[in-house]
Formats: sequence, C-alpha cells, structure tokens
Amino acid sequence: PLTSSSLKALQQLYYDPDMDKKNVAQKWLTQAQASPQAWHFCWALLQPDKVPEIQFFGASTLHAKISRHWSDLPPGQLDSLRSQLIAQVGQFASGPKMVLTRLCVALASLVLHVLPETWPTAVPDLLCAFQTGEGVTEADGQARCLALLELLAVLPEELQSSRIPASRRSQLRSALAVDWSSVCSLFQQLLQRPDAPCPVRERVLRCVSSWLTLGIALKDSEGLLESCFALLKESELFDTAVETIVSIISQPDCQRFADSLLKVVPQVLGLQEQLKKAVQDGDMETSHGICRIAVALGETHCRTLLEQVDRWQGFQALVSMIMSCTGTPGHYPVDETSSSLTLTFWYTLQDDITSLDVERQTLYLQIYRPVYFQLVDVLLQKASFPRDEDYATWSADDKEQFRTYRVDISDTLMYVYELLGPELLRNLYDKLGTLLTDTTHPSSWQDIEALLFGFQSIAETVDVSYSDVIPGLIGLIPLITANNVQLAETIMFTIGSLAEWLADHSLMLASVLPVVLHGLSNPELSVACVSALKRICRECRHDLHLHASDIMAVSQAVLVKDIHKSPQCMWIMQALGFLLSALPSDEILGKLLSLVTPHIQQLEKLANEPPSSANKLPIVHILGLLANLFSTFDLNKQSERLEVMRPVQTPPHNNNPVVVVLQQAFPLIQIILNKWLNEPEVVEAVCAAFEKSLKTLLHDFAPLVTQLCELIGQMFGAYPQASALDLTRQLVHIFGCEKDLFSPITALLELITNITISIFQLGSRDHPDVVESFMQLHIQVLRRKSDLYLSDRLDIKAVFYCGILSFKFPETPTLKATCLLFTELISHCEDIPVVREVLQEDGKLLLQTLLEVRYLCMYIVSVSKHSALYKHLFRLFNCSHREQVSKRRMKDIVKEFALLSRGLQGTEYAASY
Repeated sequence: PLTSSSLKALQQLYYDPDMDKKNVAQKWLTQAQASPQAWHFCWALLQPDKVPEIQFFGASTLHAKISRHWSDLPPGQLDSLRSQLIAQVGQFASGPKMVLTRLCVALASLVLHVLPETWPTAVPDLLCAFQTGEGVTEADGQARCLALLELLAVLPEELQSSRIPASRRSQLRSALAVDWSSVCSLFQQLLQRPDAPCPVRERVLRCVSSWLTLGIALKDSEGLLESCFALLKESELFDTAVETIVSIISQPDCQRFADSLLKVVPQVLGLQEQLKKAVQDGDMETSHGICRIAVALGETHCRTLLEQVDRWQGFQALVSMIMSCTGTPGHYPVDETSSSLTLTFWYTLQDDITSLDVERQTLYLQIYRPVYFQLVDVLLQKASFPRDEDYATWSADDKEQFRTYRVDISDTLMYVYELLGPELLRNLYDKLGTLLTDTTHPSSWQDIEALLFGFQSIAETVDVSYSDVIPGLIGLIPLITANNVQLAETIMFTIGSLAEWLADHSLMLASVLPVVLHGLSNPELSVACVSALKRICRECRHDLHLHASDIMAVSQAVLVKDIHKSPQCMWIMQALGFLLSALPSDEILGKLLSLVTPHIQQLEKLANEPPSSANKLPIVHILGLLANLFSTFDLNKQSERLEVMRPVQTPPHNNNPVVVVLQQAFPLIQIILNKWLNEPEVVEAVCAAFEKSLKTLLHDFAPLVTQLCELIGQMFGAYPQASALDLTRQLVHIFGCEKDLFSPITALLELITNITISIFQLGSRDHPDVVESFMQLHIQVLRRKSDLYLSDRLDIKAVFYCGILSFKFPETPTLKATCLLFTELISHCEDIPVVREVLQEDGKLLLQTLLEVRYLCMYIVSVSKHSALYKHLFRLFNCSHREQVSKRRMKDIVKEFALLSRGLQGTEYAASY
C-alpha cells in the first residue's frame, strides 16, 4: 500500500499542475522517506518498468535512509542491503545517469557507516565486484567501468559532505587512504591502456581529484602524475588533465616530499616546447593550461624549492618559464589570457626570498634582482595600450577587463618596489627621459604612457619623498605632447599621485598645475583631471595662495558650462573647499560668495518655478554642490596649522563664512522645502548640506541650530525620513551639552519621538531605515546627553515598546541598532528613574521577545546582569541559584527554551544550533 501511495504522490509531485497538490505530495513523500517502511518500498520504485523520475526518488530514498536513518535498519539486514545495492548499481550502469549517481552515493554512504569495523575490505571488494562483473552481468564492459568510477568519485565526496563527527571523519579518511594504492593502480592501468575510451580516462582524471581530498601524499601519486602529464598531448583530455595535475601539485602537504617535488620540475619544464607552439599558433586554451601548471608548482611550493639551494638552477628555469608566461605576446584579454595567472607568483617569490636566512637571501637576491627588473619591463609592456585602430575594435567588456588587469599590474609594481627600491624609479626615469629627448627614434605614446603608469603605480602608495628623480620627472611632464586621451589621463593620475611630494616642494606646483587646469576643460579627462585637482588642493592647500585665482576661475568656468558629470562636479567643489579654507581670512568670504552666488541664484530661480521632474534634479545637484563644498571647508584645521606655526591664541570663528552663506540661503531652502517636502531626494539633499556643514564647522555652527531644529521638525512632520533623524543625531552629538541650545534640541527630540511613535502605531514595517535611524538617535541621546530623558514630555515607555517591535524586523542593521538601544537603556536604569520603572515593569517582555525572534543567547546573558531582568530571567526558566552563576548553563537553558518555543527540539537543526 505504501508503494502505491508513493507512486501516486510522485505522480502529483512531478506531473500535477496544481501547486498546492504538489506541496502536499512533497510533504507526504518527505514523511514517507523517514518511515521504517521506506527500507522496503524503495526497491519497488527502482524496478525497470518505472520512469526515471520515480527510480531517482527510490535511489534518493535509499540514500536518505542510509545517511540519516541508519539506526532504523532492521537487524541482520546489512548483508542483504549491501548486495542489493551493489546489484542495483550494476543494473543502472548503463543509465539513467542521475539514478546511477544517486545509487552510488547511497552505496558510498553505506561504506562510510561500516568502514573499517564491519567491512574493512569494502573498497577492494567493490573493485573486484565491478571488475569481474558480479551483479552487473547485463552491462557491457565500458558501462561497468564507468559505474565503478562513478562510485569511486562519490565516495570521498560523500565523506566531505556528510555530517560526520571530526574524529570519525579522520578515521574514515585514514581507512580510505590505506586503499589508495589499489585504487591508484586501477587508475594508472586505465590511463595507460591505449584502447581505453576517452570518457573512461576523463572519468578517471576526475576521480583522482576527488581522492586527493583524502590527503594523498605526492610520493604515492608519482606514477599517476606522470601518466597525467602524458595525456597533455591528447587534445580531448587536455583540459581535464590540466585540472588533475594542478590538483595533485597544489596539495600543501606536498611540501613534505621535496624529492617528489624535484621530480615534477623537469616534467613541467618539458612542456615548454608545447607552450611555445601553442603561443605561435594562437592556441590560448593550451597556453593557458600549461601556464596554470607552471604557476601552481611555483606558487604552492616556492619556499620548498628555494630551500633546495643545491638544485637552484632547476627552480630558476621554472621561474624563467613563468616569466615567459607573464610576457605572453599579445594584449590581454583579446590575444592571450595567461599572463594574469602569473602575477600572484611574483608576490610569493619575493616574500619567500626575503623571509630566508641572511646567507640564502643574499644568494637569491643576487640571482633574482635582475629577474625582477626584467619583470618590470615585461609588466610595463603588458600594460601598454594597443594601437589606436586595434583598441577601437575592442568590446566594452574587453576594455574593462584590460583596465582591471592594469590595476593588478599596478599593485604588482608597487610591491616589487619594496624589493628593488629607488633604483627602480631611476631606471624608469632614465628610460622616460630617453624616450622624450631622442629625436632620432620617435617614441609611441603607448611607450611613454606605460613608463608614466609605472611611476604612478609606485608613487600612489609608496613614499617617494626621498627619491632624487621626482624633480626631473616633474620637469619632463610639460614636455609630453598629450594628444591621446589615455596618455593624458595617465599624466593627470601621475600628477595626482605626487600631490604629497608637491606639498613639500611647492615651487614645482607652477610646472604641473597649468597642465591640470588646461585639462579641466576636457570632458574626456574628467575623472583623472578632477581627481588630480582635488588631491593637489587637499595636500598643497597652504601653498596655493598664488594660484588660487587661476584655480577658482577655471573651476567656476567648467562648472557653469556643465562640462563634467555630477560626481566630478562634487569633487571640484571639495577641491575648492580645501583651497578656500586655507586662504587668508580676509579673502575667504569674498571668494566664497563669488563661487556660490551663481549657484544660489540658479537655485532661487528653480525655487520659484512650479515643482516638476525637470527641475528636481538641478535642485538636488546644486544642493549637492553646496554640501560637498562645505564638507571640506574646514577653518578648524587652518587654525590648528596657525597654532603650530605661530603659537598664539586664535580667535573663535564667530562669523564663519559658511555660516554667513547658510544664513543667507536659509530662507531660500525654506521655500524649496515648502514645495518639495514630500520628495525624498530633495529632503535628503537638504539634510546632507546641513549635515556635512555641521561635521566640518562643529561648534561654529551654533548660530544656525535653533533655525535648523525648526526646519527638521517641519521636514519630519511632513514626511518622516531617516536623513532628518541622522541630522538630528549629529546635532545631539555636537550640541547636546550646550546649555544655550538645550531647549530647541529637546523640543525637536520630543517632536521627532512622538511622530515616530505614531508611525509605529500605524505600521512601521515599510520604514526599516527610519526605525534604524530612530534607534541610533536615541542611542546617541543616552550616550551624549541622557538628561534629555528627564523631560516629562518624552514618552520613554513608548520608546521601549517601539524597540520591542523593532526586534521583529528582519534587517540586520535595524536589529543591531535595537540591541544597542536596549543596552544603553539598561546601563542607565539607575540614573534615569523612568527607565528603571519601565524595565522593572516590562523586562520580562523584552526577554520573551528576544527568545521569540531567536536572538543570540550571549545578548540575553549580558542583559540579564541588570537586577530586574536577572530576576525575570530566572523566574522564566525556573533556575536554581547554582545555575545562576554559570554562564555556560545559562546559555544552554536559553538555547533549550528557544528551540522548545519554536518546536525544533530534537531536530537536525537543533543539533547544529
């Protein structure tokens, strides 16, 4: 009856279009699989007259019973189960493949249950059974062989994927490894047989990779590895042979067998002719595969091979082979894909050489320093752009891959500099000077760009202040005719990378700043040029007084003409913020007003127009310009510098220029908000402008606080947004302790809290960002100015209940913020009476909520330190006093309660919880 019911359920599952019936069938079948009767009905489902889907379910049921319900096996049935299963594997040797694989997995699971105690000869017995044809008489020789290989492939995989205790897993791994010699012998026979079909040998290679997970020693695989190398000559097996060879020689344990590794080196070197031919023929797959093998050996075993000092020539030959892979002719990724594989090897070799003892390090540095200089030349050649006409034919994806490849090369060059030092910069400088001054051999822009790229790669992250070639490089830059976008971009990035050096050599600014300003009007150079300007203004701001007018004029012109995209416009404003804040104080306001007035006039024009999608983006853009300008306009840093240079008391910035501008713009912002209060992007842009100003101005912002509090209340009341809460949090952080500003901040906090509480009452699920920011705001209040909680108009109990509801949110940031809020509340239960009252009244609710939302036991243990919660916790779990002092026992009790309350006690989930 159960068999017929199973067939009916399977028919519904596979063929019934009704999803509800499918779900019911799925649930019934899962329960049927778990029943003891499944040991019997599974065989009926495997009968030859059944369709493959039903046979597959029968095989899956067998695996489920063996792997998860082994204890249900009726006594005395093991031998019968084993023989039946072996017979079934034989029956399905010719397919369907999905059923055969599932039966093999089931048989593998059985082996893992009985090895080595009950069936110590499992692997040899299976080899014998399938090779002699026992139980598989209906299958032909190739099918029998493939079935055996399928079983051998899944056996180690089942060991890896099954839930087996670590000690038992180790025992099984050792037991299987004992059988490696007989398995390996079979593999070698099949690989070396000239009449063995290609699918059989390919399956052997995949089996080898599976067995390697058992920790097979390299010395026990030498013959097999040799057979794999021989297969590299066969195109049908090349890719799989490469994978297998890489798997064998990438085993970290191989390092224990230096003699075996040394035997591999000549085998890899023997592939050089095949590699050379593949490169000549444009066979990228073959060159890529051979390169993978060479890099796998060199990268995984670099240290071990270096330690064989008396065999250094063999390893140097391998390094030369890898160098030839790095320098594979053609452009990545269009003409070749091998060179990128080698980059990590050069890091490894450098690290391993410099970690050797002094004597061997001296020897290897003498050998490999010239190799690394050669590597730099090769990498710069590989980083060179193709001819313009070729590059124009590349796809967008090819160009992006090439860009990423150049970034990887840049990182490699930076790392190589640690080995070669200033001599590398001298080398690059000499070559660049030769290219730019040799009139007899005109150089291509690609060669010049590549050398500058090398400079920029190093100067980007390495302190080059001590290098004596940088002044010469700065002098060469104006000599370069940048009539190509890529070359011009690299010039800009190079100048930007030297910004810190220029800060210490301000006289050289006159050489390169005009280059940057000239490029600022070219939209094709937007990112590189604007980035260079920003870096110069940030690092050299105190030395730009003489150049300020030029920078301002060019920047204002390109901003008015909309030459750059919005992100680059923001960078320009940041650059000007750095520049203006470092000018003499009597010049700042005038230049600031000249910069912002055109934008404010445009904003005023937009504000007077009816709201539309056409004028929303310009409004957001202009507000963004102001926000980015104010984010870097930091007079406090200027004051710090003046104090260092001239240690006298600097006056407070009573009339900070940014405050003057914001005060003038405030009515205009008010008008904009009145029209756009329900538009999130505009509100966020307004909040960002004030928040960035606030973070930079700090206490200088005080004259605007009262107005801003009213504005935030208006914004949040009309359309609650997280950005308004975040801005309020900044106000609390900076001005929470200012007595004069206590009243407007308290009033704003009360208003925002009441509005947010009403959101919770109406349903807050659609506003996780608002909820998170609300939690963060109250965390800041409790940390910075907990006195605000003494207000009679602040409903602390409602805040507590909002937190309880927030625990039901699935978003991790919201949950974390809520946990932090309750941590802060608990820490203030002694000094804020209303907090103490709500915790005493509703602490139990907090604990129950934490358990219901399956939150971490550790958090519950930590919150239980509070006396009121402590009592609730132990009353809830009925713990003894002795249990109260054991954190481990506490965690166990909480875990047990959490599982019980969710109906998961005794399940597999509980075992891994």
